Amino acid sequence: MGRWEPNARGRLAEAALGLYSEHGFEQTTVAEIAKRAGLTERTFFRHYADKREVLFAGSGELRELFVRAVADAPESAAPIDALALGLDAVSGVFVDRREFARKRQAVIVANAELLERELIKLASISAALGDTLRRRGVAEPAASLAAEAGVAVFKVGFERWIMPAEKREMAQVMRESLDELKAVIAGG
Repeated sequence: MGRWEPNARGRLAEAALGLYSEHGFEQTTVAEIAKRAGLTERTFFRHYADKREVLFAGSGELRELFVRAVADAPESAAPIDALALGLDAVSGVFVDRREFARKRQAVIVANAELLERELIKLASISAALGDTLRRRGVAEPAASLAAEAGVAVFKVGFERWIMPAEKREMAQVMRESLDELKAVIAGG
């Protein structure tokens, strides 16, 4: 594949994920990723600060999408219903990306440093959602509790969605996970 061909960023991500899956994150070098993608190391560093960023590059955009959907929910929406709209919006990002998500998650859970980074990402989403709910007039501790619950639903729903036997769309799994949480809260 020539270096001039389009989608260098996507090719680098696919090459990195393949190598991480085959050889492990720590054993994979940037040079190997670039070579597999048919690119140079310099091109890699134009797109990613380091080899971890391949796995976390979209984190900020994901957080902003979630937050924007919650912020844009109707004023009359209860906090949990605003979070449901956020979960629906985030689910849209993952359409046709289940296999990539499965591979990515397998690499992350196999490495303590990456797992820590994933948990920091989730904490960042929770903090941003809490701020958004407070701006919507939700008092404490309800805003923080609702934000944490929304992230918990996302985490559990995501883990269910990437299971090998799961065939449903992510949005459906997220809604079902949220309904489960509501049932637990209701004492069911």
